Amino acid sequence: MNTLGDNIKKQRAINGLSQKDLATKLNTTQQRVSEWECGKVEPSLYNIVKILEVFNISFEEFVEGIKFE
Repeated sequence: MNTLGDNIKKQRAINGLSQKDLATKLNTTQQRVSEWECGKVEPSLYNIVKILEVFNISFEEFVEGIKFE
């Protein structure tokens, strides 16, 4: 079972981006991206939309493998 953070990290790797690169594209900090990936904080809906645009993926692709309770 994946988490949202796992999927961010996976997509970041697929796209060859560092946390800092992604943070720059999202106009946030590397620390915030790290917090998302570690599951300390979840991105806002606004940031999720921006993440989808950066990775050029659908919401369904983004949440693939995540079990929602």
